[in-house]
Amino acid sequence: MRLLPCLLTAAALGFAQQQNWPMYNGNYAGTHHSGLTQINAANAGKLGLEWVFQARSLEKFETTPLVVDGVMYLTEAPNNVVAIDPASGRPFWHYEHKLPELTYPCCGRVNRGVAFADGVLYHVTHDGKLLALDAKTGRVKWETTVADYKEAYAITHAPLVVKDKVIVGPAGGELGIRGFLAAYDTKTGKEVWRFNIIPGPGEPGHESWGGDSWKHGGGSIWVTGSYDPELNLTYWGTGNPGPDWNPSMRPGDNLYTDSVVALDADTGQMKWHFQFTPHDEWDWDSVQVPVLADIQFGGKLRKTMLWGNRNGFFYVLDRATGEFLLGKPFVKQTWASGLDDKGRPMKVAGRGPSRQGSQTWPGVQGGTNWYAPSFSPRTGLFYLIAWDDYHSTYFAWDQQYERGKWFVAGGVKAPVPPTNRETVVTRTTEHGYAAVRALDPATGKVAWDFKMQDMSESGILTTASDVLFSGNREGWFFALNAKTGALLWKKYLGGQIIASPITYQANGKQYVSIAAGTSLFAFALND
Repeated sequence: MRLLPCLLTAAALGFAQQQNWPMYNGNYAGTHHSGLTQINAANAGKLGLEWVFQARSLEKFETTPLVVDGVMYLTEAPNNVVAIDPASGRPFWHYEHKLPELTYPCCGRVNRGVAFADGVLYHVTHDGKLLALDAKTGRVKWETTVADYKEAYAITHAPLVVKDKVIVGPAGGELGIRGFLAAYDTKTGKEVWRFNIIPGPGEPGHESWGGDSWKHGGGSIWVTGSYDPELNLTYWGTGNPGPDWNPSMRPGDNLYTDSVVALDADTGQMKWHFQFTPHDEWDWDSVQVPVLADIQFGGKLRKTMLWGNRNGFFYVLDRATGEFLLGKPFVKQTWASGLDDKGRPMKVAGRGPSRQGSQTWPGVQGGTNWYAPSFSPRTGLFYLIAWDDYHSTYFAWDQQYERGKWFVAGGVKAPVPPTNRETVVTRTTEHGYAAVRALDPATGKVAWDFKMQDMSESGILTTASDVLFSGNREGWFFALNAKTGALLWKKYLGGQIIASPITYQANGKQYVSIAAGTSLFAFALND
């Protein structure tokens, strides 16, 4: 750990006017929307590069930074935390967590961010730890063990702080874990409550698992949940059941995988749940961000949850009760003939994995995935990255669980478009295409599309000046008109964007920041 407290003191004095990005999705509602307006549709074309921060790691850079009171906090893979000046990119301090020689990352040794509250950063690690760091110095205040990494548990998401608790959950569904969510006291690190995503004997939902399949049932946590202070409910999307592609090994609906669970933030008691893909056969985790929005629906104002799901359907739920309000495909899908009046999919026979292989839309990446969507209260539109007209061939075979080994009982053949770095728009290929897609939450209809040359794993940011920022796998970072989808500006960054953009204000200037390749870039209007 390297400390530069003198820089921190000097920098703190110059940020009286800055605006924060205080949590992973910008706010408890998970909207990834900012009220800043300095950058707008008329001047976005004048954005210029302000600074670049080079990560020490060459592994996947999926961080979404925080900006709080004049300091930016970000994570480097696998488990480092860095504090930097958000106006210059200059580092203040660097914390490195030493990992054991052997850990079991599911999808790369990534870390997506930290949480901040009352001068403390909360950070999770691949060896199943939760740490509290002093935000001024990076020094460890306390450390606790959440899960045993030797059993293939890992934690990769940014925690969520609600009142005096910090909430986290492990990944590792492809390695036979049994998922859960747990809350810890922010002062001591002591566990306060735990909710088992895979219910054991005597717990509600256990009957949805045949035999002993629950013991290695998956149900990972990938992405930070949301919170409604009025209802005191915290909402989390859960991962796929395991093994992924041989569902005959786990008879039943497999609760509470591929679901959103609404938990009492004080006790962890489940108030309601909604399962998007019962008895999932395709590895369609429901780890998307639960987006909370108060919208006009059915002629009255409703407290809703908006959800573009990996299974290819867009959902609107009542977030107080879990009532299903709307479900409509937003990409090509062939696995379900539709949803019933409770939102349960009506599956099409023969679309599940098989010994010879079965072709299904959407592909294994899904209609969308973990990258952050956005909701703008100004436009009333929900925005997400869509992978459309994209399929995979799914295979199934028998497999016994072995500790620390991949436990998926099948495989996937998934063609995707080749990367072409010449342009950000608009040609598609025979294997499908990606788009920034704007949906009307009241109807599920597409309001506009911005098609891309290549697929995208970027999150989306919208602002109160009706500007939308996103990126793609080629390395393009761009700004769109949030009302129409018109391209306003683009910049090639030279590396894949597999993170979400943020915006903040420092010294009176609005910045937009995004991780690409192994660097973090910050843009602002040219003086």
